[in-house]
Amino acid sequence: MSQVSVRNLWMEYPGQIVLERINLEIASGEFCVLIGPSGCGKTTFLRLLLSMEQPTRGEILLDGEKLPAEPGPDRGVVFQRYSVFPHLTVVQNVILGLEFGGSPLLGKLFGASRRRAIAEAERVIEAVGLSASRNKYPAQLSGGMQQRLAIAQTLIRKPKLLLLDEPFGALDPGTKTQMYELITRLWREEQITVFMVTHDLKEGFTLATRVLTFDKVRVDPGAPGAYGATITFDLPLERRHA
Repeated sequence: MSQVSVRNLWMEYPGQIVLERINLEIASGEFCVLIGPSGCGKTTFLRLLLSMEQPTRGEILLDGEKLPAEPGPDRGVVFQRYSVFPHLTVVQNVILGLEFGGSPLLGKLFGASRRRAIAEAERVIEAVGLSASRNKYPAQLSGGMQQRLAIAQTLIRKPKLLLLDEPFGALDPGTKTQMYELITRLWREEQITVFMVTHDLKEGFTLATRVLTFDKVRVDPGAPGAYGATITFDLPLERRHA
């Protein structure tokens, strides 16, 4: 399962409230798209889900348990900028997550453990359509292929939550269409709960089962940081797992 509960969440910095009064119940397997004006706290909300930051008030629960204070393998993230290691091949990039998970001190697996890890990496590489490029380096891949690799790096850890921050913003329209098909298929097959930030409304409504709009409902022109954004619209769509 990967049910998310957000209860009276606030995020404040000195002199600025970014988020206020966020309350959500997200069922396992939802594909939630976060939209809204720039600077309204969408990426901050992802960072809170990832535990890169801690809320000022309120709490986030994953399957009824409070999120750990540190990022963990139960939550995977893919950013707009490709987060791959240029000195490693595709298969080496993907297997790295298992190596550090299985051997934190050495960052290396051996024997049967390594063979199992390679087999799992090959499965994920095939799932994202990179089998023919398994021995290539990131510099030899197109932008879309590098983003496929970043997704494979995340999926290898079998996260409960997949967090996507403008993952397709730098891609051309044709490649975006391919990535929509890929992420939809992986979401259905892996049954992961997804939170994705985008500024592209068409993209959001193409992919989402639920669209969450972040915006400020209270504004003080004399004190821009006095109020934070909250969820102004919570729109469920008909799109569901096949």
